[in-house]
Amino acid sequence: MHIIGIGTDIIEVLRIAQMIERHGDLFITRVYTEHEIQYCQQRKMATQHYAGRWAAKEACSKALGTGLAMGISWRDMAVQNLPSGQPTMTLTGWAAERLAAMTPPGHRAHIHVTLTDDHPWAQAFVVIEALPETVNPPATA
Repeated sequence: MHIIGIGTDIIEVLRIAQMIERHGDLFITRVYTEHEIQYCQQRKMATQHYAGRWAAKEACSKALGTGLAMGISWRDMAVQNLPSGQPTMTLTGWAAERLAAMTPPGHRAHIHVTLTDDHPWAQAFVVIEALPETVNPPATA
Protein backbone atom coordinates (compact mmCIF):
# COMPACT_ATOMS: atom_id res chain seq x y z
CA MET A 1 0.00 0.00 0.00
CA HIS A 2 1.25 3.47 -0.80
CA ILE A 3 -0.16 6.93 -1.23
CA ILE A 4 -0.29 8.18 -4.81
CA GLY A 5 -2.15 11.46 -4.24
CA ILE A 6 -3.16 13.91 -1.51
CA GLY A 7 -5.33 16.99 -1.81
CA THR A 8 -7.11 19.44 0.45
CA ASP A 9 -9.36 22.43 0.00
CA ILE A 10 -11.20 24.90 2.17
CA ILE A 11 -13.95 27.24 1.02
CA GLU A 12 -16.09 29.87 2.62
CA VAL A 13 -19.71 28.66 2.56
CA LEU A 14 -20.86 32.20 1.69
CA ARG A 15 -18.95 31.99 -1.61
CA ILE A 16 -21.00 28.97 -2.68
CA ALA A 17 -24.21 30.63 -1.47
CA GLN A 18 -23.41 33.66 -3.64
CA MET A 19 -22.71 31.47 -6.68
CA ILE A 20 -26.04 29.68 -6.20
CA GLU A 21 -27.85 32.99 -5.73
CA ARG A 22 -26.21 34.56 -8.77
CA HIS A 23 -26.37 31.60 -11.19
CA GLY A 24 -28.98 29.24 -9.71
CA ASP A 25 -29.51 25.91 -11.43
CA LEU A 26 -26.93 26.73 -14.12
CA PHE A 27 -24.19 26.70 -11.46
CA ILE A 28 -25.59 23.72 -9.55
CA THR A 29 -26.00 21.46 -12.59
CA ARG A 30 -22.58 22.43 -13.95
CA VAL A 31 -20.78 21.44 -10.74
CA TYR A 32 -22.85 18.74 -9.04
CA THR A 33 -24.22 15.37 -10.13
CA GLU A 34 -27.93 14.63 -9.87
CA HIS A 35 -27.27 12.44 -6.82
CA GLU A 36 -25.29 15.23 -5.10
CA ILE A 37 -28.02 17.79 -5.83
CA GLN A 38 -30.67 15.49 -4.40
CA TYR A 39 -28.57 14.82 -1.30
CA CYS A 40 -27.85 18.51 -0.62
CA GLN A 41 -31.42 19.66 -1.26
CA GLN A 42 -32.70 17.21 1.35
CA ARG A 43 -30.49 18.76 4.03
CA LYS A 44 -31.48 21.59 6.34
CA MET A 45 -28.25 23.49 5.57
CA ALA A 46 -28.04 22.68 1.85
CA THR A 47 -25.44 25.36 1.08
CA GLN A 48 -22.98 23.91 3.61
CA HIS A 49 -23.33 20.50 1.96
CA TYR A 50 -22.80 22.00 -1.49
CA ALA A 51 -19.70 23.77 -0.15
CA GLY A 52 -18.32 20.56 1.32
CA ARG A 53 -18.76 18.77 -1.98
CA TRP A 54 -17.11 21.68 -3.82
CA ALA A 55 -14.12 21.39 -1.47
CA ALA A 56 -14.00 17.61 -2.00
CA LYS A 57 -13.94 18.01 -5.78
CA GLU A 58 -11.14 20.60 -5.52
CA ALA A 59 -9.20 18.35 -3.12
CA CYS A 60 -9.67 15.35 -5.41
CA SER A 61 -8.46 17.26 -8.46
CA LYS A 62 -5.33 18.20 -6.49
CA ALA A 63 -4.82 14.59 -5.39
CA LEU A 64 -5.02 13.60 -9.05
CA GLY A 65 -2.17 16.05 -9.67
CA THR A 66 -4.06 18.20 -12.12
CA GLY A 67 -6.19 20.73 -10.29
CA LEU A 68 -9.22 21.54 -12.40
CA ALA A 69 -7.26 21.40 -15.62
CA MET A 70 -6.46 18.87 -18.32
CA GLY A 71 -10.09 18.13 -19.10
CA ILE A 72 -11.42 17.18 -15.66
CA SER A 73 -15.04 18.19 -15.27
CA TRP A 74 -16.59 19.04 -11.92
CA ARG A 75 -19.14 16.30 -12.52
CA ASP A 76 -16.37 13.73 -13.16
CA MET A 77 -15.88 13.70 -9.38
CA ALA A 78 -18.89 12.86 -7.22
CA VAL A 79 -19.31 12.57 -3.48
CA GLN A 80 -21.69 9.90 -2.24
CA ASN A 81 -22.34 8.65 1.25
CA LEU A 82 -22.37 5.11 2.55
CA PRO A 83 -25.37 4.12 4.70
CA SER A 84 -23.18 4.93 7.72
CA GLY A 85 -22.84 8.51 6.45
CA GLN A 86 -19.18 8.12 5.53
CA PRO A 87 -18.41 10.06 2.33
CA THR A 88 -16.91 8.33 -0.69
CA MET A 89 -15.66 9.67 -4.02
CA THR A 90 -16.63 8.21 -7.39
CA LEU A 91 -14.75 9.21 -10.53
CA THR A 92 -15.92 9.07 -14.14
CA GLY A 93 -14.70 10.47 -17.45
CA TRP A 94 -11.28 12.04 -17.60
CA ALA A 95 -10.84 11.95 -13.80
CA ALA A 96 -11.23 8.16 -13.88
CA GLU A 97 -8.77 7.94 -16.77
CA ARG A 98 -6.25 10.05 -14.87
CA LEU A 99 -6.67 7.86 -11.77
CA ALA A 100 -6.10 4.71 -13.85
CA ALA A 101 -2.97 6.23 -15.41
CA MET A 102 -1.45 7.11 -12.04
CA THR A 103 -2.25 3.74 -10.41
CA PRO A 104 0.79 1.44 -10.52
CA PRO A 105 0.44 -1.87 -12.38
CA GLY A 106 -0.79 -4.67 -10.14
CA HIS A 107 -2.60 -2.20 -7.86
CA ARG A 108 -6.06 -0.75 -7.50
CA ALA A 109 -6.77 2.78 -6.33
CA HIS A 110 -8.82 3.54 -3.25
CA ILE A 111 -9.96 7.12 -2.59
CA HIS A 112 -10.40 8.28 0.99
CA VAL A 113 -12.37 11.50 1.50
CA THR A 114 -13.35 13.38 4.61
CA LEU A 115 -15.50 16.50 4.85
CA THR A 116 -16.04 18.96 7.63
CA ASP A 117 -17.82 22.24 8.02
CA ASP A 118 -17.84 24.80 10.76
CA HIS A 119 -19.59 27.95 9.67
CA PRO A 120 -18.33 29.88 7.77
CA TRP A 121 -15.98 27.23 6.33
CA ALA A 122 -16.23 23.86 4.60
CA GLN A 123 -13.12 21.74 4.17
CA ALA A 124 -12.19 18.43 2.55
CA PHE A 125 -9.20 16.11 2.45
CA VAL A 126 -8.66 13.44 -0.19
CA VAL A 127 -6.03 10.71 -0.05
CA ILE A 128 -5.61 8.27 -2.92
CA GLU A 129 -3.88 5.04 -2.02
CA ALA A 130 -2.69 2.22 -4.24
CA LEU A 131 -3.51 -1.20 -2.84
CA PRO A 132 -2.05 -4.42 -4.23
CA GLU A 133 -4.48 -6.42 -6.33
CA THR A 134 -5.49 -9.72 -4.79
CA VAL A 135 -6.63 -12.84 -6.57
CA ASN A 136 -9.86 -12.89 -4.54
CA PRO A 137 -10.60 -9.36 -3.31
CA PRO A 138 -12.55 -9.22 -0.04
CA ALA A 139 -16.32 -8.90 -0.36
CA THR A 140 -17.71 -5.42 0.20
CA ALA A 141 -20.90 -4.61 2.02
